[in-house]
Amino acid sequence: MTGRLRLAALAAAVPPGARTRFAPAPTGYLHLGHVANALVVWGLARLAGGTVVLRIEDHDRVRSRPAFEAALLDDLAWLGFSADEPAPGPAVSGRGGSPAAYRQSDREARYRAVLEALVAAGRVYGCRCSRATFARWREEHGRDWSGPGCPGGCRGLGLPLEPRTPLRVAVGDGVEPYRDLLHGPGAGAPDASGDVLVRDRDGNWTYHFAVVVDDLDQGIDLVVRGEDLLAATPLQLRLRRLLGGDPARLVFVHHPLVRAADGRKLSKSAGDSGVRELRAAGWSPERVIGAAAAAIGLLDAPRPIRFEDLLEG
Repeated sequence: MTGRLRLAALAAAVPPGARTRFAPAPTGYLHLGHVANALVVWGLARLAGGTVVLRIEDHDRVRSRPAFEAALLDDLAWLGFSADEPAPGPAVSGRGGSPAAYRQSDREARYRAVLEALVAAGRVYGCRCSRATFARWREEHGRDWSGPGCPGGCRGLGLPLEPRTPLRVAVGDGVEPYRDLLHGPGAGAPDASGDVLVRDRDGNWTYHFAVVVDDLDQGIDLVVRGEDLLAATPLQLRLRRLLGGDPARLVFVHHPLVRAADGRKLSKSAGDSGVRELRAAGWSPERVIGAAAAAIGLLDAPRPIRFEDLLEG
């Protein structure tokens, strides 16, 4: 099946006027995996008459760098991807002196307000478990922790909700159904890995918490991302429900990953697939787009192609 037919078939099932997002983390440079995701995000939005929101997911204050953010935006522009929101200018990067609704590091007040609502609802508790705690439990029991709570039983300890105390949200049991246009309908337990951590000991908001709040606030109803995040879907849907959102409105597309020759998922440190390295080696935008498209099955083989031609056939 050609790339045009694949995207067209998916777009036919996307709600008209859907809002989706491209949300890179500025912890490294853009690579082919990001380009593949952009192809599906912008492709479905264009074919379904939808909107693309560009969001900078810099909740990781330790690894995020302004230089990486600037490079990401530059590479996107070079490839020809232009978001519908926000308007080009300071609002994209937040460097204009005012808070930007599209950068997570500028949304501290909003995240705190959402957390306070969850505290008032009795859903938040302090947790002293670390990754090592979960690892020890796995070694002792021969499987990963799953189900309500955490290995240390912290919800029953009444730890103070202090700045240096990691915070978890009790997500509850049961299952959350979801609709994925590639994998079909599914359902899963939101507590498959225990209760979700929403703020770490360094005061950083976690990915799961920040992305759910952002998607709600920005009206996102089409989530396009790699298939490695499929297992996180029930958890994020439950968190969305706890925040007053309607999980039934969300449609997902978990696309294949671009992998290195040895089968590894690409990382931002993968220089052989980095867009900046490919640009320096003389690759054109069309060649980069063709390589990314072929890597996830949108083309039968790599060849230079414009994004518009990928959509039009």
